Amino acid sequence: MQDSRRRSLSTPATTRRRALLQLGAGSVALLGLSGCGFALRKAPTFAFKSIRIAGSTGTYVARELRAALIANGLTVYTADVPAGTAPAEVVLTVLNDQRERIAVGQTAAGQVRELQLRTRFRFRLRTANEKDLIDDVELLVERDLSFSETAVLSKDAEEQLLYRDTVSDAVEQVMRRLAAVKSL
Repeated sequence: MQDSRRRSLSTPATTRRRALLQLGAGSVALLGLSGCGFALRKAPTFAFKSIRIAGSTGTYVARELRAALIANGLTVYTADVPAGTAPAEVVLTVLNDQRERIAVGQTAAGQVRELQLRTRFRFRLRTANEKDLIDDVELLVERDLSFSETAVLSKDAEEQLLYRDTVSDAVEQVMRRLAAVKSL
């Protein structure tokens, strides 16, 4: 008796109904997401085609920023190319790019228990005619890191990974700010 009931539940008609219900539920979910304004992040578009990076161009954030700008189709000039030979539409000046490592937690014996890693990046954007597009902006990206004296090598590797993550976050923030400039 149980066998015949199981067979009757999995007929081709019920399988089709179940598939249609799942398809309908998925469609409702997609419509709900599109109705709320949800959209996948697209590649940024810029109001300029060429950019000069001036100031501290050999730092971690500046190097990754240069690679990201090139990947988005911009022509990027640095200190290697003299300013008069290749005019850029805008100039991004790196004012400050530094890493910080601060002890924020200690044990009762005075040993470091927790660290805070920071990447501080300050920049401004101007046209070639010295018109300010983005005034001096300082970005601060922080990550917390627990510390143990017994696992120094693994914590060092984790620290380097977290620093790379902060650099990537800073570059993404700069890219969004550059894309927000709509006219020169």
